[in-house]
Amino acid sequence: MTDFDLVVTGRVVLPGSIIDSGYVAVRGGLVERVGSGAPPLAAERHDFGSAFVMPGAIDAQVHSRSQKGQEDFVWSTRAAAAGGVTTIVDMPYDDGVLVCTPERLATKASEAVEQARVDFALYATIDPKSGPAQIPALAQAGAAGFKFSTFETHPDRFPRIPTPLLHDCFAAVAREGLIAGVHNENDESVRAAIQAVQASGCTDYRAHARSRPPYTEALATAEVYELAAATACSGHIVHCSIGRGYDMCAAYRAQGFDTTIEACIHYLVLSEEDDVARLGGKAKINPPVRGRAERDKLWHHLAAGNITVVSTDHVSWSEERKTDPDMLKNASGVPGLEVLYSFLLKGLLDRNLSPSWAARLLAANPARLFRLGHRKGALELGRDADITVMAHQPGRYDAAASGHNVVPWSPYQDMELTYRPVATFLRGRMVFDGKDVTPPGQGQFVRPARAGQRS
Repeated sequence: MTDFDLVVTGRVVLPGSIIDSGYVAVRGGLVERVGSGAPPLAAERHDFGSAFVMPGAIDAQVHSRSQKGQEDFVWSTRAAAAGGVTTIVDMPYDDGVLVCTPERLATKASEAVEQARVDFALYATIDPKSGPAQIPALAQAGAAGFKFSTFETHPDRFPRIPTPLLHDCFAAVAREGLIAGVHNENDESVRAAIQAVQASGCTDYRAHARSRPPYTEALATAEVYELAAATACSGHIVHCSIGRGYDMCAAYRAQGFDTTIEACIHYLVLSEEDDVARLGGKAKINPPVRGRAERDKLWHHLAAGNITVVSTDHVSWSEERKTDPDMLKNASGVPGLEVLYSFLLKGLLDRNLSPSWAARLLAANPARLFRLGHRKGALELGRDADITVMAHQPGRYDAAASGHNVVPWSPYQDMELTYRPVATFLRGRMVFDGKDVTPPGQGQFVRPARAGQRS
């Protein structure tokens, strides 16, 4: 007779400790017991020796539908499963559809369920013409947060929300108890900088960072946090490439405000001098990848506890949209789901930081951020048994060879990895065995807890 459905053994990584000879026991898709020593009996058992047994990652920022006919959830969640990501939080700026009504959110969720290989939550946004009117209904429909932008990438697909309207939206989001996540670039200043770069004739890799200097990001970050303070809203910066932004977040938190901030993995791994210079458009991201000195500041902030979550801002543009010799003409964004866990773990270990940071930054903290802690984010009793096993397998990353990405290119191509996912479990079911990913249709739409449910 067996006690559990599944037992996974290895070095169990928790947010505050590591159990060297540990196990996770699962019953009914939920974590039932975490312990050390001799594991209990189970119908299914996997012994991973000295590999790290970690909570499945929650990627706080994914764009599955930025290019129509390109990626969609069938591919984004495939890369996620292969990368140890068991929940993705998808952005509301889909090609041809702004997810700004409860009907559009419900349609996206129902379509995604048919394709998804891992679980997913959904951001919502607003149509500037309608203001905050739809925010209560979107929250009721299951939005995990609301995304806004201080920069207008596109007037219909990715609109700028002017400051007075942003204030009203923050106030409405605060009443729902969710986060207001903001793309943080000052529109007026960026447009002036773009014009200056174009007038100078610079078109190579340097053009992008020059068109979005650090102060443009800092200005928008300050605006977000002041609006959050004024409305008692949970104000979240969805990506920050400069140390100054983390300084601001920490200062507002010290004053008692619920401010949070996100570091994308590319800001922790890439640099302008080493990577943007050789990759050109394939490393074009908004805000830009900065220099080595700024990257080092971000690692100092991580070690100080000033980074809330680490994400990918994943998007898989077709190659022709990333290879224009004129840097500013390329689409912005890169794929990263398959290597998020690997690169964060490598960076931590290279700097003698504990793998427990990954358990916090990729699981516990994003679960709290999106109000998913009643189900997700930890190897704890009663949580979904989302488990990622990271084994020591040194080698260079080859995006095309893995077969789990819709595009054959990556800004991380040929970079050295030390740990890789060898198994991913979603709610106690193996969805990646180190080589293959299970078929579509395994994922569920995860809704945030309402007041009284949250942990």
